[in-house]
Amino acid sequence: MKNKSSKNLIAIFIVLFTTLPSLSAQNTSITKPQIGTTQKIGDAILITLPLATLGSTFIIGDKKGAWQFTKGFLATSAVTYGLKLGINKQRPDMSNDNSFPSGHTSTTFHSAGFVHRRYGFKYAIPSYLLAGFTAASRIDSKKHDILDILAGAAIGVGSNLLFTTEYQQEHMEFTFNSDDKGYLVGFTYNF
Repeated sequence: MKNKSSKNLIAIFIVLFTTLPSLSAQNTSITKPQIGTTQKIGDAILITLPLATLGSTFIIGDKKGAWQFTKGFLATSAVTYGLKLGINKQRPDMSNDNSFPSGHTSTTFHSAGFVHRRYGFKYAIPSYLLAGFTAASRIDSKKHDILDILAGAAIGVGSNLLFTTEYQQEHMEFTFNSDDKGYLVGFTYNF
């Protein structure tokens, strides 16, 4: 039960931490969208989603998960910015030549992929929705095309395949012992 409540806490924390600051900090109105609002919200999600994801690991005491997230985040950043420097693809708005791949998308999809792989898909749904919104905001703001965001998403999710393992609460233990007299199998479960 503790495992389920920890995962629920993570999902709630990520949703609250990412959506509320994004909406309030940008002074947006749902009924009156402003020019650039989509991009501003996408930029806010870029910062808040990884912070909320990492913060959630500390809240539930998942130090191993925090380290896995950090390794994946560093790998995602290194691959993303290495490709940006190596490929030099022009952005659709012609502002510079750092279009491929999308850093916003790789970062947010790394966070969503981490929650998915570590805690399960149903807890990652809000994160994937926010990451998808961020990717769409990059196309809407003419900073990237579909190839850029697909590559960014693949890099972000892919880094989790290398570094992230499924979360295991340490409340269950199996033991086995043998000697000349026989075998002893034990099971301990802490509630």
